[in-house]
Amino acid sequence: MTEAELEEPRSRPAPQVAREAEGREPARVVVIKPAPRWPHLDVAELWHYRELLATLVWRDIKVRYKQTVIGVAWAILVPLFTLVVYVIVYGKFAKFPSGNLKYPVLVASGLLPMQYFTSALTGSGSSVVAGASLVSKVYFPRVLLPLAAVVVPAVDFVLSFAVLLGVMAWYGSWPTGATLALAPVFLVLALVTALGFGLFLSALNVRFRDVQYAIPVFLQVLPLLSGVVFAINRIPEKWQWILSVNPMSTVITGWRWALLGASPPDLPKAALGVAISVAVFLAGLAFFRSSEPRFADTI
Repeated sequence: MTEAELEEPRSRPAPQVAREAEGREPARVVVIKPAPRWPHLDVAELWHYRELLATLVWRDIKVRYKQTVIGVAWAILVPLFTLVVYVIVYGKFAKFPSGNLKYPVLVASGLLPMQYFTSALTGSGSSVVAGASLVSKVYFPRVLLPLAAVVVPAVDFVLSFAVLLGVMAWYGSWPTGATLALAPVFLVLALVTALGFGLFLSALNVRFRDVQYAIPVFLQVLPLLSGVVFAINRIPEKWQWILSVNPMSTVITGWRWALLGASPPDLPKAALGVAISVAVFLAGLAFFRSSEPRFADTI
């Protein structure tokens, strides 16, 4: 055997080198290990499954108004009808305070983020049970299910924004300052809060199906506890502190301030609302991740 023949095996590329030479990416390595005890969100894994997230969101959007007569127009009619009822009941009869805004503008501006939150919480709370066929058959990050459920209502929020624009145009209330740039920040706070509660409730709903029936009951009184139908800064101070425990009161107050120039949120109360929102998200994520290994067996 010649010296060239002896050296030939050494010069042959390894399989991984051969794939890279052909322009193909190496196979993804999956490391199986116990779930950590602390709240952990694997962003790299979520990014790898981003196409699945987009598919889940698009599927829910298509199913949302399937076989309806007026389709996506419901995204405008529902907040419009709710606005009329709130203005008549709480504005004309109850005489709730509206601060420096016209009462219909006050209600419309609070109604939109609240309806987003209620839809996001309802969908995310039942997302794991609704995706039982996927959970019990294939692997994917289960966090994608409640995450997709809180993204879908954002489409309705964009469509229903036409109602708020119409009310603002009717009463001549328009953004007047640079605070408008902070409006999305408060919407992100609503998303984080909905996702935190949704992670906790979706994991709890796998074991106790009563959760999906209890959520709508709680959401019926939530607008009254969040300042949708009144200006929070016009109620007694002690009640302002009690309502600030609810992160959605911070969302609505900040949204009105950023969008319409209403009274700015009180910094200590807003900080309390943000802190509770972050705590809810971390607690919900920890409970979800600790319950995740039992989903397929329990569901």
